Amino acid sequence: MLTLGGPRGDASALPADLEFWYLVLIIGGNNSHVNQASAPPFTINMWEQFPPLRYTRDMNLSDDSVNALGQPPAALVSALRKILRPLVRLLLSYQITYPYLINLLKAVYVEVADQEFQVDGKRQTDSRINLLTGVHRKDVKRLRGETASDRNTPRNVSVGAQVIGVWLGSPEFLDDTGAPLPLPLRSTSREVLGKTFDDLVEIVCRQDIRPRVILDEWLNLGIAAQDDLNRVVLNTGAFTPAKGFDEKAFFFGKNIHDHMSAGAHNLLGLSPSYFDRSVYYDKLSLKSIETLTELARETGMNALTTMNRTALQLQKRDMVGEDRHHRMNFGIFHFSADLPTERSSDKDSKNA
Repeated sequence: MLTLGGPRGDASALPADLEFWYLVLIIGGNNSHVNQASAPPFTINMWEQFPPLRYTRDMNLSDDSVNALGQPPAALVSALRKILRPLVRLLLSYQITYPYLINLLKAVYVEVADQEFQVDGKRQTDSRINLLTGVHRKDVKRLRGETASDRNTPRNVSVGAQVIGVWLGSPEFLDDTGAPLPLPLRSTSREVLGKTFDDLVEIVCRQDIRPRVILDEWLNLGIAAQDDLNRVVLNTGAFTPAKGFDEKAFFFGKNIHDHMSAGAHNLLGLSPSYFDRSVYYDKLSLKSIETLTELARETGMNALTTMNRTALQLQKRDMVGEDRHHRMNFGIFHFSADLPTERSSDKDSKNA
């Protein structure tokens, strides 16, 4: 049972512009309802302040997934702590302090509540966002009035990713084994007997960006190199650059965002669920880790190039249709680390 409001006869704990006194929300599986038996006549409807059941009615939430006292599920809190540890480690490495993160988190709370928890046909208000998030109404008003930062993909990242996608997904730029061909530069080749790097870039950029500009950036980031014949050779691991902090940070945010979105979708019990699987083993030797790391790179790149090739073909086919308003992201990760050292007391208990 979650009680909203102050003691009966005292509305001081409630926002002044909200006309409700005492509401009790009973949470229990799919039988959620509002008990207004003891509420005064001016009590407002709970569903005008909180999202309708569309957020939960299709969720396969078990009765024990919601604490009877209104506390978040312990398993979810434990998962959040695990997620936050590497993030906090990264933040501390770049001197991003707790107060800075709190302000950022506050803005994101307001943004998500404003954009994703609207009630159909009703104007989203500062007071309702205050109820949903716990952010003070003065901060809500200020944050909603601020201009959102530019979220567009950096042009150098967008163009580079598209060019790589075409190179790895178009048969005319691949050899008989499906590997990307070394491509000569049209401007430096006396005799061109096939596709050039210029041809590749012009498929994506038309005449907007000179091929040499992209090549210089790729050489700097380690995405490509030039061989003895001055041909451009793609780094086969070039879905993310080896150098370039801004580029790596962009893909970090994009990929982690989509992975967490898929996981959150599945935790909410929505269907159809997204594919989200991993293979985990511990108690391995360093040599075994090295073997599995190489296998992960090989199989991972095979999967990525296969998905890229098919997606590029489908994108070309869909260019003539009207239903072109969807996106997808398919990713693969690999990680390894040392196991925590067992404490002597733990070893003694096992040997007892």
